[in-house]
Amino acid sequence: MHEPSVTVTPQQEQLPDRGPAGNLLFRLAQGFALAGGLLFIFLVLMSLVSIVGRKLMAAPVPGDIEMLQMGTAVASAALLPYCEMIAGHLRVDFFTANASLRSRRIMDAVSHLLLALVAALIAWRTGVAANSLRLVGETSMMLSWPVWPAWAAMVPSFVLFAAAGLYNAGQEFRLARSEGAAA
Repeated sequence: MHEPSVTVTPQQEQLPDRGPAGNLLFRLAQGFALAGGLLFIFLVLMSLVSIVGRKLMAAPVPGDIEMLQMGTAVASAALLPYCEMIAGHLRVDFFTANASLRSRRIMDAVSHLLLALVAALIAWRTGVAANSLRLVGETSMMLSWPVWPAWAAMVPSFVLFAAAGLYNAGQEFRLARSEGAAA
């Protein structure tokens, strides 16, 4: 039988061993992604129960939209570090297709670095917002739940996202340097 072919990007093909720090980041990112995926599954099941309850018994889950909004934000943020660790973000290679491997690696390193800086900025501002929401005591409309824990729950994901970006930037810069030495 013919086995399906798997497309391997140049980044995946030539990535060196991650080392202890990279392996730790990768395992943390996997754990966050798993937790985010499980949270999404819970939210889907809760939504189904609410929809069926609303249609069949006129008894939806109280505050289902609020829980869905807060949970989706937390779950989505939890998926970002893993996406960065596997370099799974969208790339437009059309303009760089004819560039040398070293040039592409430098551009990739800069993009990972910029992504890390933005993720760190988002982590910082999300933390500030969570604290502000805690101080003013803002609550959700239907359930009267405090809103700040959902904001605070996103901060570790953004911090890990930034760390993954810094790690990938370092890896790409190292590879670019070795490409320059080999040329």
